[in-house]
Amino acid sequence: MAYALDNALYQWEEGERRLGEASPPARAELDRSWAAVYEELRRRLGSSFVVAQLADLYGEDLGWAENAAREGSLVADLTTAIDTAFSRYARMAADWAGGRTHAREER
Repeated sequence: MAYALDNALYQWEEGERRLGEASPPARAELDRSWAAVYEELRRRLGSSFVVAQLADLYGEDLGWAENAAREGSLVADLTTAIDTAFSRYARMAADWAGGRTHAREER
């Protein structure tokens, strides 16, 4: 089942917002965690994907992402680390254009 793209984009933007509001020590831990999840996304999706594929992956069991975030650091806020990683990886999607997918801009 396809995960709702608008919901995924909202969650990812919220992750970026929470990362920006984190204290410097927490931010350092979160940066290590989201980077570890980002690298796992690269292994799972590669460099040729569209945002809908990323959203579908986000809608599945994220146990692998939680494990990657924990390996990156001892961060307590796994949701922020995971959402930030997905947000940043979305920028690599073939259909990403300035914060929105091409399909969304055509509406």
